[in-house]
Amino acid sequence: MKHLLLSSSLLVAAIAAPAIGNTPAAEAQASRTPTKAAQFVPMAASSDMYEIESSRLALERSQSPAIKQFAQMMIDHHTTTTQQVAQAAQASGMTPPPPALLPPHRALLDKLQGAQGRDFDRMYLDQQRTAHRMALALHQTYSRRGDKEPLRQVATTAVPIIQQHIDQLKTLSPA
Repeated sequence: MKHLLLSSSLLVAAIAAPAIGNTPAAEAQASRTPTKAAQFVPMAASSDMYEIESSRLALERSQSPAIKQFAQMMIDHHTTTTQQVAQAAQASGMTPPPPALLPPHRALLDKLQGAQGRDFDRMYLDQQRTAHRMALALHQTYSRRGDKEPLRQVATTAVPIIQQHIDQLKTLSPA
């Protein structure tokens, strides 16, 4: 329970940080992301679960074919990364907990569930941008300083994929 509370507080800190890059804010955010597998694994699982669940909603509610295409890619990519993190955790001698939404991701998903139409599309894209900045910080930090090599390798592999998602989000707008 102590690890989950720490993970949630780290995730809240990551949500509050404004941007990623070589800025003081980015450095502060990176310093709040975990380097211990016990915190990284649940945060990565929550991040993936949020991406999958929010994107399932987008497939149901969005009127934009481009957003639906992006949402399907999120489901596909984040299902794969969930499996990779679980396998790497096992290779590191851990028993990964079942994926669960941490409170900040749960709050985002709950808010998104109340949206419809263009408001849904706008909120989905805004949340995706935020969630991907958080995921990028999480994986970048762990890839550089994480305590378990198999998980560092997965984090390193995830970084360019997350960056690709961020780049694609820049091209999307509500219908």
